[in-house]
Amino acid sequence: MLNYPPEQLWPLYEKLPEELKEAIFSERTAESIYNICESNGLQEKTPQLAKYAGYVLLGLLSPDEFQQTLKEDLKLKDDKAAQVGREVNRFVFFPVKSSLEALYKSGQGEPAEKPAAKKTQPAKKTVDAYREQIE
Repeated sequence: MLNYPPEQLWPLYEKLPEELKEAIFSERTAESIYNICESNGLQEKTPQLAKYAGYVLLGLLSPDEFQQTLKEDLKLKDDKAAQVGREVNRFVFFPVKSSLEALYKSGQGEPAEKPAAKKTQPAKKTVDAYREQIE
């Protein structure tokens, strides 16, 4: 499940083109997501759907992965995930298609760290001082 903390999201938001900034907080986007959830019987999943649509607009979740994310994280069946994905694509992503394409081509949306990723140090190589070299 994707879940980015706000301190990772704001720097990405500030770098976005104006069109995507407007789309993230626009009333039209919110209304579209609400209507899509309403028409598909997903009222209780509206916040999660809005979050994932926002991740796409921020450049964190590829539009190509959006439908699969809905299926896995929202536990939607294939046909329902496809239907919702098509509607969000049509009403939310399509109006800002050129800005989204530019964002994903530039790779600007990638966060410095993935959420919940643990940083691990590479294993240190130890040298055994008692071992002889083989020739």
